[in-house]
Amino acid sequence: MKSEIIISGFGGQGVLSMGKILAYSGLMDNKEVTWMPAYGPEQRGGTANVTVIVSDDRISSPILSKYDVAVVFNQPSLDKFEPKVKPGGILIYDKYGVLTPPKRSDIKVYCLDAMKIAAELNNIKVFNMVVLGALLKVCPVVSIDGLNKALYKTLPQRHHDMIPLNMKAVEAGMNSVEE
Repeated sequence: MKSEIIISGFGGQGVLSMGKILAYSGLMDNKEVTWMPAYGPEQRGGTANVTVIVSDDRISSPILSKYDVAVVFNQPSLDKFEPKVKPGGILIYDKYGVLTPPKRSDIKVYCLDAMKIAAELNNIKVFNMVVLGALLKVCPVVSIDGLNKALYKTLPQRHHDMIPLNMKAVEAGMNSVEE
């Protein structure tokens, strides 16, 4: 099995860290992975995206023009990546950042209210983890155990006390998915 995923949004939304955690989760599950970030010179507010491939077999190239899954956090990302989802693929978006919903009927579309869920968890920094939970619900490319281990690998030691909240955010995201 191979999943080719693009995650895209504004800088500061946790796009790159979500991709990194997903890639490390694949490593913890003994899968082949690639993680290829792309971002502008702006640190916050500019566009950012990351391509993650998780596979049971070797990956020939991290460069993609079409994706199995697109996760978008804002309208510019939706406009750019909706046409690049393969027919039969998946598009996940947060309604907080998208004004004009996707129009394609040949893909599965999932709308989240991840910002609201993160606010209910009293920490908007877990927004990306809510979205990651939704992704793993509709496309279980990595295990929850692998994800938990990846958090210990990717987060600095000083943030390890946040891992239970991150896992709670993942669970909330999984429970929130609506087609």
